[in-house]
Amino acid sequence: MKNFNWTTFTKRIAVKAELSDIYDAWSKPSEIEKWFLSNANYFDENTNAIERESNIKKDDTYEWSWYLYEIVEKGKIIEANGKDFLQFTFAGECLVDIKLSQQNGYVVVELTQKNIPIDDESKEGIRLGCDSGWSFFLMNLKSVYEGGLDLRNKDADLKGMINN
Repeated sequence: MKNFNWTTFTKRIAVKAELSDIYDAWSKPSEIEKWFLSNANYFDENTNAIERESNIKKDDTYEWSWYLYEIVEKGKIIEANGKDFLQFTFAGECLVDIKLSQQNGYVVVELTQKNIPIDDESKEGIRLGCDSGWSFFLMNLKSVYEGGLDLRNKDADLKGMINN
């Protein structure tokens, strides 16, 4: 563990879909709820709610929640180019970059979370916890957009599963 990088990680997955559909999966409230969140609210810089079928933009803010968790994650959209790149704050002051590219008939989704603090709580909760969480949710993104099957556990009687 001496050379383990606690401050950043990257996950990649190939999804058989159109680039615009995967961009929308990250940038439209109605789409991100299909595979990642139970509720996604976005607001423009004047705190007006963003329409559910509209793409988010730079400087919008968000409030996210998940099935079976009481927490509400709040953050800001740092960049959204309308095509293949988004960046947002997450887990405090961490940054998450979403880069999309096309390769061999797939959209390659590359997620990098960085600026992770190196205190013990952040190492466990953010570096290790988010790494595990993003791994599942990227697989769910692939499942939803390739076959329509949402793998998330939404049953409150079954907490502590790898799919929630």
